[in-house]
Amino acid sequence: MLELSFQDPDKLVQVTHALSTRARVDMLRLLSTRNMNVVEIAETLKLPVSTVANNVKVLEAAKLINTELLPASRGAMKVCSRNYDDIHIAFNVEKTIPKGALLSYEMEMPIGHYSDCEVHPTCGIANAEGMIVREDEPASFYHPKHIGAQIIWLRKGYLEYLLPMEIPAEARIDALELSMELCSEAPNYDNNWPSDITLWINGIEIGTWTSPGDFGDRRGKLSPAWWPDWSTQYGLLKTWRIDRNGASLDMQKISDITVGDLKLMQRPNIRLRLGVKSDAVHQGGMNLFGRQFGDYEQDIVVKVYYAAG
Repeated sequence: MLELSFQDPDKLVQVTHALSTRARVDMLRLLSTRNMNVVEIAETLKLPVSTVANNVKVLEAAKLINTELLPASRGAMKVCSRNYDDIHIAFNVEKTIPKGALLSYEMEMPIGHYSDCEVHPTCGIANAEGMIVREDEPASFYHPKHIGAQIIWLRKGYLEYLLPMEIPAEARIDALELSMELCSEAPNYDNNWPSDITLWINGIEIGTWTSPGDFGDRRGKLSPAWWPDWSTQYGLLKTWRIDRNGASLDMQKISDITVGDLKLMQRPNIRLRLGVKSDAVHQGGMNLFGRQFGDYEQDIVVKVYYAAG
């Protein structure tokens, strides 16, 4: 979600200007379904390519969309993707929050925006249009294109993310929740292929979930048309919660690690790591799903519950 207020008037003006024409609103509506290049947008909206290109620049300047130049049959094409699902404008900036009031901070981290990784084959990265990098080449995970990932798979290793945490310095954190769609990674797919997938927060091991398999007995609800039937199709939505009583996975306690142990207020971000340990009992790999793959239209969702200072 994009938060706007009078405290940042320049940003407020830039975004509202970007939303001030029907053409740009229609373009954002189109990009809610899939990524599209400038020509596709122009053909769908029956607008000149030059008009669409100019409007893309306005939306990009307001950070409402991302663009990426990809190779085409003639030169390169600019592919557009939407940045936000919701925009919230706070007009009542003078409103005070009572001390001790329970509040929450939420953000969604695209799965391709990992900051570090260690990857062993089988491995790969794809988006809704096709493969992003060459399959089973770990070095390709450092290619800049990885930020557009909609599904990532690896047999061993980890993905690490730095998640921003924008809450007041005087707040008292009560709980941290993270949810994501996951499954094992087998050749093609295998519904009976267990894998021990572990979560770490700020270097502290929270716990391990044993995924029962790599699911491909039916197509995922969001699987793009190009994705083959014999590949991984969907995962299970897992929710991790760390609060003052310990850590749980889908409401079942998994460890005694508390939210205080994570020292969240001592750093400006949350360091999240997901992976399969080299000494795991079940080294069955990991598939991580983004908004355009699997069964759940989400990336990595983070929620911090805190009390106002």
